[in-house]
Amino acid sequence: MSKHLTIITGASRGMGLAMAEQLLAAGHDLLCISRKHNDSLGARATGNGQRCDQWPVDLAEPQPAAARLQAWLAAQPATTYESVTLINNAALLPRAMPTGALDAAEIAQAMRVNLEAPMLLTSAFLRATQAWTGQRKVLNISSGLGRRAMASQGPYCAAKAGLDHFTRCVALEEAGQPNGAKVSSLAPGVIDTDMQIQLRSGDASQFPDVGNFIGMKANGALSSPADAAAKVLGVLARPDFGSNPITDVRD
Repeated sequence: MSKHLTIITGASRGMGLAMAEQLLAAGHDLLCISRKHNDSLGARATGNGQRCDQWPVDLAEPQPAAARLQAWLAAQPATTYESVTLINNAALLPRAMPTGALDAAEIAQAMRVNLEAPMLLTSAFLRATQAWTGQRKVLNISSGLGRRAMASQGPYCAAKAGLDHFTRCVALEEAGQPNGAKVSSLAPGVIDTDMQIQLRSGDASQFPDVGNFIGMKANGALSSPADAAAKVLGVLARPDFGSNPITDVRD
């Protein structure tokens, strides 16, 4: 039977949790890197005889996480899995306020979680799996806000724009490698998660777009985490995944 390994960040709740649940249902082994442990994932994996390792990690300190991932992957047999995939899903939304109203620590933390961590984890993943025989993929979860500016979301927009461009660079690099990884940065649409609650709770005097987010919820325009996860994993499973490094589930 084919074996597949997927590494997911931010898998303890929201769309990350939904992706982890659906991947377990599809028979994948998982490594979940999140701030908190999720007991339900472990129970599901045990019941199905699968592997589901969970690391409680704060990706605001990404260097130890990347080093640990590289060592863990290097210890796995290179021929065990038909495919190995890294999904950089974890994200941190700073307060919805003008950049000048945010303190340095908030900005730095958002940039570390949203951009530095995916870059370091991707580097570790590519280095550790270079000699693996299975198909290698990296899926970076981006955002429409990485492709259009929004007031009072400067750090988040900048990090996601940087993630998109980083993905373009890695795709060019991997295209020339033997068994090069397929890489894509995907905007998953607007999802009904805690992040949306945070945006709807913004102060209109500081966050001029708050009404748009309130309206999307009122009009039923948000995808459920489970539906969004299914769409994202559907893109990941497509034979042409990685042919375009910048994608959107709504395209």
